Amino acid sequence: MPQATIHACECAVCQAQKVPETMRTHHLMNVFISRLDEQERRWYAALEATKVGHGGLELIAQITGLHVNTIRRGQAELSDDLAGRPQERVRVEGGGRPALEKKVLSSKQS
Repeated sequence: MPQATIHACECAVCQAQKVPETMRTHHLMNVFISRLDEQERRWYAALEATKVGHGGLELIAQITGLHVNTIRRGQAELSDDLAGRPQERVRVEGGGRPALEKKVLSSKQS
């Protein structure tokens, strides 16, 4: 399995390298987030941004590298108790690019 890329935090505290505890926490957040699928990353970032409160979207975006709109989408999904989100899949049914060719199943004739 390929090694997941771990985002380097871009917040002011980590850039100044002045608070090792905060830098370690942000690094661990990014290690954790690197192992999640796309919707889990969005939900985790949304939860952390909500905990921070005012300015949380921008801070968590700097820490995780996720776009503010992605985190905002996660907050909206969480506020709806994840209604409409599939439990067995990462993407909703029918998502993704259409097939170039239609698959045709043929029965074996003996």
